[in-house]
Amino acid sequence: MPVSFDHTIIVSKNREESARFFRDLLECPAAPSWGPFLNVQLDDGTLLQFAEPPVEEVQMQHYAFLVDDDLFDRAYDRLRERGVEHWADPQMTRPGETNTGHGGRGVYFKDPAGHAIELLTRPYL
Repeated sequence: MPVSFDHTIIVSKNREESARFFRDLLECPAAPSWGPFLNVQLDDGTLLQFAEPPVEEVQMQHYAFLVDDDLFDRAYDRLRERGVEHWADPQMTRPGETNTGHGGRGVYFKDPAGHAIELLTRPYL
């Protein structure tokens, strides 16, 4: 069997808010959930499992999502409509912009838990 990515747990301050944010932004369906996890399933079957940890502070992580141009346009429109602060670069020095790196487009922003999220239309390799 070839290697593929199956799931990741994304620590959330509010798992319902985080799951809804990703479902709406990436146009993904909810998935069956269990235990402490609220799941969202990506088109390739990968599960994003949102859980609330028993800690006050959430350590920022980075998650990048490769999307097609049409979804990028729709998601970027939603970010702007909702007033989500965003940047063209991971250093957050170019606010309110997208980038055209690697022959595609990209944008960086934070999700409701404060994680650094990237949408890109072309892979780096």
